[in-house]
Amino acid sequence: QVQLVESGGGLARPGDSLRVSCAASGSSLRGYAVAWFRQSPGKEREFVAAVARTGGSTYYGDAMKGRFTISGDNAKNPVVLQMNSLKTEDTAIYFCAAGRGVITSSLMNREAYDFWGQGTQVTVSS
Repeated sequence: QVQLVESGGGLARPGDSLRVSCAASGSSLRGYAVAWFRQSPGKEREFVAAVARTGGSTYYGDAMKGRFTISGDNAKNPVVLQMNSLKTEDTAIYFCAAGRGVITSSLMNREAYDFWGQGTQVTVSS
């Protein structure tokens, strides 16, 4: 059992940067694919970014490319999502997820992940 704890987030203005972290309590994330998803009111949970379980390859949702960076070494604890050039539409609860058997083609699929954190709020407002 992996317990994931998110931290960071908070309130930012458009154009600002924020960082959110995902830590595995009492264990390592080595061998797990780790991803961030987000959900805003009335919308489905959306893929943000992921790092593959081996090799450190990273993947991003289209709206995040060029602005967000996920740390590429999931053996390190925590896994960090750096968010730059924030927009109001980035406002959401951000969730960390981990899965041991997630293959590359399923990294963007929330149903592929076994463990989830409680989420951390990110609000972007002027």
